Amino acid sequence: MGDIYLLLGTNLGDRENNLQIAKEQLTAHQLTIKKESSIYETAAWGIEDQPSFLNQVVIVDSDKNPERILIIINIIEGLMGRVRNEKWAQRLIDIDILYYRDMVVDKPRLKIPHPEIQNRRFTLAPLVELAPNFKHPISGKTQLEMLKDCPDNLRAEVFQAEV
Repeated sequence: MGDIYLLLGTNLGDRENNLQIAKEQLTAHQLTIKKESSIYETAAWGIEDQPSFLNQVVIVDSDKNPERILIIINIIEGLMGRVRNEKWAQRLIDIDILYYRDMVVDKPRLKIPHPEIQNRRFTLAPLVELAPNFKHPISGKTQLEMLKDCPDNLRAEVFQAEV
């Protein structure tokens, strides 16, 4: 089948719980989580004057096509209360398809690989943790090479939960 990489992100409410609920919902929609990165606390990207995000990459397995996975993601985001008002705004949950195996998809509502992977440390740091040598199907660069070349200098570090 091959791996499907999803990025989960949240910066509102109980951020850790939001990630957990999103993972439970993915599983409930027949996406099998094979592996999870650490949770990363990251500075907001795009609109920087907002709370920090928690981000995590999960590797899932599914026989569903990319379009069906996008529909499932939109359902989950809606169930969790995601409201899309403004690009890069605060959010309860955001789920992005980063990679769908080694497939390239270029449609108006769906672009795979995600077109901004190489520019976002908060995406590359957890990707490198899980699959440092996985090659971008267009550039041919590994995740590790892209992280080394990443122009984003915003903070992205492993989250230490408060006890």
